[in-house]
Amino acid sequence: MTRRQRVGREPDTLMERLSRETFWGPFSFFGLAVAAAGFAIDRLHKWWMLDIYEIAARGRVEVTPFFDLVMAWNKGVSYGLFEAQTALGVLILVSFALAVVFGLGLWLARAEHRGVALAIGLIVGGALGNVADRLAYGAVADFFSFHAFGFYWYIFNVADIWIVLGVMLILLDSIWPQLFGLGETGKKDGNAGDRAA
Repeated sequence: MTRRQRVGREPDTLMERLSRETFWGPFSFFGLAVAAAGFAIDRLHKWWMLDIYEIAARGRVEVTPFFDLVMAWNKGVSYGLFEAQTALGVLILVSFALAVVFGLGLWLARAEHRGVALAIGLIVGGALGNVADRLAYGAVADFFSFHAFGFYWYIFNVADIWIVLGVMLILLDSIWPQLFGLGETGKKDGNAGDRAA
């Protein structure tokens, strides 16, 4: 913004600047929309598996020679680590997940292109999907079981798929920064704006 554009405008307060710069960015809405969609898809799938398909009553359902549908309740985090056997344990895991989501929200406000916003939105949607399970059931409902040659991979759900996809996108962006290109607030645009001012 030039000096001429600032004339006649009330200066931003410290809280206004902090709120704008910390909690909301150019791709925050997009990222939150992705998170909401991911959360909704996960909740709908779990509702269908638990209440309509009734996977618990069916037991193990073989879909292919290497993929089964099962019913597993995960009281811990990934791979069943840090199992929460009490209400306090569940509260600790939920609090930790919400703290991570809050941190991701701050990161989303600083996202410079849609690729990172998409990744963060996927992780947030998946994390909140599993948080909803812990609050409703005290554990996370998992259904997908892949196996081969006697080896069984860990059982997971749709929310876990979103989280893994989000992490993979972030890793790709860190390894190959130009993969997603620069967004509206990217460095190229920002540098051009600095020279114009």
